[in-house]
Amino acid sequence: MNVGWIRHGNLSLKLLLVMGIVLFFVCNCSAKSHHKRVNDDYDSLPGVTMNVTDAEVVIDNGIVQITIANPEGHLMGVCYGGVNNILETPNKESNRGYWDVVWGTTNYYGTDWLLGSTFNVIVENEDQVEVSFSYKWDSTTWNTSNVWRIPANVDRRYIMLRGSSGFYTYMILEREEGVMPEANIFQIRTVYKLDQERFQYMAISDDRQRIMPSPKDRETGLPLAFKEAVLLTDPTNPNLRGEVDDKYQYSCDDKDNKVHGWISFDPQIGFWIITPSNEFRSAGPVKQDLTSHVGPTALAMFHSAHYAGYDVTMSFQEGEPWKKVFGPYYVYLNSASDYTDFHELWEDAKHQMKQETRSWPYEFPLSNDFPKSVERGFVYGRLQVHDRYRWKVVKSASHAWIGLAAPGVAGSWQTETKVYQFWTRADRNGGFMIKGIHEGVYNLFAWVPGFIGDYVYEEEITIAQGSVLKLGNLVYEPPRNGPTLWQIGYPDRTALEFYIPEPNSLFVNKLYTDSNVNRFRQYGLWERYAELYPDEDLIYTVGESDFHTDWFFAQVTRKEENNTYKPTTWQIVFTLEEVINSSNYTLRIALASATRAELQVRFNEPELSIPHFTTTVIGTDNAIARHGIHGIYRLYNVDVPSEWLCVGNNTLYLKQSRHDSPFFGVMYDYIRLEGPPRTI
Repeated sequence: MNVGWIRHGNLSLKLLLVMGIVLFFVCNCSAKSHHKRVNDDYDSLPGVTMNVTDAEVVIDNGIVQITIANPEGHLMGVCYGGVNNILETPNKESNRGYWDVVWGTTNYYGTDWLLGSTFNVIVENEDQVEVSFSYKWDSTTWNTSNVWRIPANVDRRYIMLRGSSGFYTYMILEREEGVMPEANIFQIRTVYKLDQERFQYMAISDDRQRIMPSPKDRETGLPLAFKEAVLLTDPTNPNLRGEVDDKYQYSCDDKDNKVHGWISFDPQIGFWIITPSNEFRSAGPVKQDLTSHVGPTALAMFHSAHYAGYDVTMSFQEGEPWKKVFGPYYVYLNSASDYTDFHELWEDAKHQMKQETRSWPYEFPLSNDFPKSVERGFVYGRLQVHDRYRWKVVKSASHAWIGLAAPGVAGSWQTETKVYQFWTRADRNGGFMIKGIHEGVYNLFAWVPGFIGDYVYEEEITIAQGSVLKLGNLVYEPPRNGPTLWQIGYPDRTALEFYIPEPNSLFVNKLYTDSNVNRFRQYGLWERYAELYPDEDLIYTVGESDFHTDWFFAQVTRKEENNTYKPTTWQIVFTLEEVINSSNYTLRIALASATRAELQVRFNEPELSIPHFTTTVIGTDNAIARHGIHGIYRLYNVDVPSEWLCVGNNTLYLKQSRHDSPFFGVMYDYIRLEGPPRTI
């Protein structure tokens, strides 16, 4: 390990480290100073008050007032900006703001609404109120009622700070060792259902904002290939007629899911979910999940099978202990006068998100299970890449994704769900600093745009409270056996660089009609394949074809006239000027997504009964149906004996053999054929 300081452009990493530590501790201060930055007249602001009855808990700081069911813990009301309750009051009180967990065991599958049985005040003063709504698992009653209780202890918290235009919330789930039965957790989230009459404008990012249809518009619409997708045939807003609505069209990667929400026009009020850290989310920074959708509904997603499938099920054996804190995240409310452009509410929410991110980890949550900044550690270093058939020297792993996750093999982080993960993006020189790490044992993982495969540091990393660990220069050697003979695509773990067709004009979401980068979110693109290739499957000729225009973004099934589906076989035609006898070539196939697919590989013999290689049946990420451009990344390295090849024209046949559904298929990230090893 290199023990010297790493140079970082014209600035040493030593200096950067010192700056980072100083900023980390300066930005993480008390609850009072956290919100003193928001309002310089902090001391003149009303203090936080709380009123408790047998049925409800009301917390008020003069800006926002929240009403919580006692002791169940669901959010019944949010009073802000002159509106008595911005939640959907026609709903039952338990169906306005709530946490839930979808889970199952051998003979049960269902939803636990996590209703509390005990209310406790954690702290109550003018600067801060924190309250707890908890449930202690009982082995004698957990499966005797109509609704089974998840085998875990549940502690849900709400925090309100003086001067804060919103509230914080988090949850602690705990399984006690040797006590609780086996269980599988499929989803953990918080749901907020807002006033339908007021909140009609949704914002997820700068380029994903729009007026949304209502639940009634969906009810009167035409259901499409699956229940989430509806064609709006008679919406209350005539401008929406003929559009498709599907909540999965508004998903995004967790790394980008920092703020989203809704805007009311009368009065102009914004309701925002701000998530300052991804450490408590499952499966790494590029795991996709839901955000906001028709309701109006705003979600805080912590764990789900969306865009990953059964591979990310959180599974516990009987008696297995576990504890995790989900959150805190911030529910932020803002307002503007009628004379102000309502887009300013979005700009202000982004500004608040940056402030919350800078303040992470918060100092004010009082659970002992949420470590403060001084109880966390730092890791820093530099990642480089050595691809020996491309360069003779190592290169910087520019903009690599680098993170700490539970110990495992390379790439295991993308299906890891129980332990916290801590990720950062390297700079252009490969330098990285990961801060705010919980005490524990981890592996360091990475992947680098432009290179296939996954990196894992060979030694486990132990983080102690307040530790600062320097890793020095690390070198990733991506999979490589020989020189590149040809390649298709760009290795970035998505299929975004390939040909994404225009949608059928009858099934359009107008939000994405002028957006090339978001075109993949349109409904029904899988059906365009048979329209573009009506007689024969895709044929790609190396040296002539262009993967941007000639390689369809997903290898899907082909729809027949009788509403059945057949397999598809794509061909890659390539020429070899020579074949080195008694040698091995290598085929690299990187998949960006797979849904109940089996990819079979054959060289020059399309009718070969046993393929030269098969992935077997893989994947349940469902990214094709859910308008995703990637799911779980998979890399296959296929040894290709020289006798499979010939001098002159060759054809590689890629058959996706499973065909029971239009959504079965794969998305490619990158394909490469390498020649035999040679001396370099």
